[in-house]
This record gives sequence, structure tokens and C-alpha cells, in this order.
Amino acid sequence: MDFNLTKEQELLRDGLGKFLSSRYTLESSRAAAKTGIGWQPEIWRAFAEELGILGATLPEDAGGTGGGPVETMVIAEALGHALVVEPFVDTVVVAGGLLHRAGARNLLEQVVAGAAVVALAATEATSGENWRDVATTARRDGDQWVLNGAKVMVLNAPLATHLLITARTSGDRADADGISLFVIQTDQVASGFAAHGYRTVDDRRAADLDFTDLRLPADALLGAEGQAWASLERARDEGAAAVCAEAVGGMRKVLADTVEYCKQRQQFGQPIGRFQALQHRMVDMHMEVEQAAAAVYLAVLNLESAPAIRAKAVSAAKATIGRAARFVGQNAVQLHGGMGMTEELAIGHYFKRLTAVQYEFGTTDSHVSRYAELTRP
Repeated sequence: MDFNLTKEQELLRDGLGKFLSSRYTLESSRAAAKTGIGWQPEIWRAFAEELGILGATLPEDAGGTGGGPVETMVIAEALGHALVVEPFVDTVVVAGGLLHRAGARNLLEQVVAGAAVVALAATEATSGENWRDVATTARRDGDQWVLNGAKVMVLNAPLATHLLITARTSGDRADADGISLFVIQTDQVASGFAAHGYRTVDDRRAADLDFTDLRLPADALLGAEGQAWASLERARDEGAAAVCAEAVGGMRKVLADTVEYCKQRQQFGQPIGRFQALQHRMVDMHMEVEQAAAAVYLAVLNLESAPAIRAKAVSAAKATIGRAARFVGQNAVQLHGGMGMTEELAIGHYFKRLTAVQYEFGTTDSHVSRYAELTRP
């Protein structure tokens, strides 16, 4: 596939890459993730004020520069290459798209400025990864909404200033119609809301949320009542495509580090990279990375197509990425030996992230199933 970036996109890629290589170290990000608050707010501010990447893909009327899926891919791949834990995909790609389509301009402007971090709470314990199966309810009570229910594994919720919550306002459970989207500002909730935060295996922050008669003002509803599913489905595909691009960046870094290690590690009086069996292994890793990158290009080029075409391309990419991330990550660890899983070496941290990516925005198996369903005669 011939896929060439424009000069502006190349400048975006190169500028972000230079910033991350000089100011974003693995040691500082792991320290923030493991013993600190979970991220580096000064880096987030730099993303907004110095680089402008928080608004690079958001509309101009909200302060952004109006970029599209290709710009998202370029940014996400660079962030994946540096193993960035700051919530770009969740806040800018997923929440940003939902806010834009709902007309929430004020909050979108805060996202662009780096003043707001937004997380989507859509996953429930009884429905797993099926965002359409919503048991959380919202009912009108005068000029307020009353929410009851629970959400699980809400990525970046402990960091968020705002939460987007899916709740059913009408219809039967698992119906596409009747799902609404609500926004809350976490520091203004007095009662009816509880969060249990924790650190994930890939050093990100997440939380389980409980809503018990949580009262929200009428304007907490985003968009039309009961009509949020189409926007949520698109946001899920956009998020999946973004983490696929992030995984490609991570795999490129893992492959480069593995090749370099095999040039240096001595065994039987020579570098292990000279052994033909290991050369074949690294070639297989290279082929997986290139196939994954081509699948991401296909998904990115179809993100603005009709829903069925978009879904098929995204599922193909997510399934391909799931296989490639598993293969590249596991072989990188094996070729590094016991060092591959130590905290001191970057490979172990990348391996954990590549493992987690396989489950975000739908598992590999679920996307294989969706692709099969969409291509069935």
C-alpha cells in the first residue's frame, strides 16, 4: 500500500518525536505511574501549549486545527513509540469525538487547552465489552436526572476532571435506541458517586464507578435523549484505530531494541544476531509489524466511510494488531531472555502495553467475529 504523509503531517510526526525523545523518559513516566499520581501533568500542558497536539484533530471552532484520522494516527504512533501513559486516546480521540458530535463546545475548548481530561464510562460488569448492553439507568425527576448503576474498568477515570457516562433512558436492555450520554464534573459531585481506583497491568490508572441516586442537572445530557448509540459506536471504532496505531509505534520500538540487543549479546564467541534461527525470528517480527501498519492504514482511510465499511476495516486492523502485538511482544521478551521482563529494561514495559492493547475497544476474538459477520454473504 502506498501511503505518503503530507509535509505538514511529517512536521507533526518529527516535532512530536523530538519532543518525546528529549523530554519524555521511561524512568519519569514509570515513576509517575507506579508511585506518583499516575501521569505527568506538565507533559500534558506541554502537549497543549507547546505542541498543540490536543487540538490537532479537533475542530477549529473549538480552538483546534481541524486535522483528521491521519493526524490521529501520526500522533498515536509517536506516543506508542515512547510508551506515553497520558490519556490522549481516551480524552482527545474518544471523548473529543463524542463531545464534538454532541455540540459540547465549551468542554471541547477545555480539552484543546489542556484544562480538561475526559474519560468515558461505558463498560459494565454484566455486559463486558458490549457498550450497547447498558444496565445503568437515568430517569427524569423534575428538572434533574437521577442516575443509578455501575461502571467497571473506566480507563483514566482517576485522572479525569470530567466523566462521560452512558445510561439507558428508555427501551429494553441491549437496544440501540434509548441510550443517552451524560457528563459530570468530578470535583462538583457531592453525593451519589463512588470511585474505586487502581493501577492496571500496563501502568495506567482505571476505576470502578458506582452511581446511587446521583442527581445531575438537565444540561448534563449530551445530545438528543436516547440517541447516543451511533456516536458511541463511531467513538469505539475511532478509539480502536487509535490504539492500533499506538501499538504499531510500540512494536517498531520493540523490534528495533531487539535487533540492537541481538547485535550486542554474545554467545559462543559471537553475537546471537548471527544465528540464522534468530535472524528468521526477527524477520517474522518485522513482517508482523509491517502487516499491522498496513492494516492500520486501511482502518484510518475508512474511518469516515459508511458505518459498515468503517466497522469492517477497523475490525480487520484490530484483529491483525492483536495477533502481531502478541507475536512481537512475546518473541522480543524471549530473545532478551530473563532480562526481557525486568523493570529496568524497556522491553518488559512495552510487552505489558502490547498485551493490554489486545483487549481495549474490543478483544481480538470479538473483532474477528465482527469481521466475519460483516463479510458474511
